[in-house]
Amino acid sequence: MKLFPFGHATHPQWAMACGLVLAQLRAQMARPEYASSPSLGLLYITDHYADQARDILDHLSAELPEVTDWSGTVGVGICSSNVEYFDEPALVVMLCELPSDQFRVFSGVAPLGVGEGMGFEAHTALVHADASTPELAELVAEMAGRTTTGYLFGGLSSSRGDTVQFAVGGNGNMRGQGAAGGVFRGGLSGVAFGEGVALVSRVTQGCLPVTPQRRVTAAEQNLILTLDDEPALDLLLRELDISLDEPQRAMAVLRATLVGLTSPGSRAVSRTGSFGTDVRVRHIIGLDPGRRGVAVADRVEVGMPMAFCQRNARAARADLMRACAEIREELEPEDMSLPMATALAADEAMSAPSPARRIAGAIYVSCSGRGGPHFGGPSAELQIVRHALGDVPLVGFFAGGEIARHHLYGYTGVLTVFTGGAP
Repeated sequence: MKLFPFGHATHPQWAMACGLVLAQLRAQMARPEYASSPSLGLLYITDHYADQARDILDHLSAELPEVTDWSGTVGVGICSSNVEYFDEPALVVMLCELPSDQFRVFSGVAPLGVGEGMGFEAHTALVHADASTPELAELVAEMAGRTTTGYLFGGLSSSRGDTVQFAVGGNGNMRGQGAAGGVFRGGLSGVAFGEGVALVSRVTQGCLPVTPQRRVTAAEQNLILTLDDEPALDLLLRELDISLDEPQRAMAVLRATLVGLTSPGSRAVSRTGSFGTDVRVRHIIGLDPGRRGVAVADRVEVGMPMAFCQRNARAARADLMRACAEIREELEPEDMSLPMATALAADEAMSAPSPARRIAGAIYVSCSGRGGPHFGGPSAELQIVRHALGDVPLVGFFAGGEIARHHLYGYTGVLTVFTGGAP
């Protein structure tokens, strides 16, 4: 599999940004190591361009007629290899050369099941979703159930204005599209991939537990009533060393405190004292002094392991390097151990593209609350990925929530790479 052409640019005028991106794409498509006949385009724009989404998609589609399918969305920030764009008008594009029978674009007017009569079976799926969609968590779980592996990756669109998604499919699989023109609002859209598209994906956490692991022993919907049979509010106040008699100090600490939840039977805190990839971080949204409960932004079940946590830049950096090292270990020769992969991931001298890594392209969806400043400087998060994987084609966006497997996450990053033979 050859490298996927990609390009990124920022400019106050969307047409100029498109021109810069198209120049990068065409220059790469002329090189032998890059794919020359792509059929799937991934497009991410910052919310500065949200009102021009239809014009941007129409322009790129007209300039790249060989690309029959498009998918993507809007973010408050977007990213590419070694760079991120926040608070400025920008767009990124990656063109994927995949067998036409191994992917399907889907949306609200063309659900994933539309390809069943054509012999297509979804193995995994890239999903973009609108956070305002009712029962979103249930829809994500249902979508995962439509794939043979149950594995989704992607995130929730994020925008200070119009929240848009791109979904244009070839082979007639967008029947019923009407006047939508490939730009949608609400619901879910994305690309389902067949078994012939090899992917490796990892979740990286951005929070660190600040209390021991506890187990939910009584709860009602999103209200935790007891933890290890002790009133949840009493335990929270004691372990954070705060008191409601000092409301200003207590509120400052509570605003910085989150809750890490996981499914019953799993572990919230690993033996190393960090969060595992199954943990879903949620906000504390209220306290119930009368019932001594703590309300969180998710439905809670009795038996769930949990721990109170806080965002931690050092832990986020270390876990991102861990996720990259695991991907590198899987793609490098068999004698590459995880410790060696971790060491190489931290070595910038080893960041040059390598055919052995067999990465055709990558998609990175990170939380809008992360980004370079959380990692030490502008684009620092993407620089870590580049140092670990090399200067491979990469596009992505900063989301209002991240999707991995059948879960919605927060304060995480989801890194997925397309793998194949060396070009």
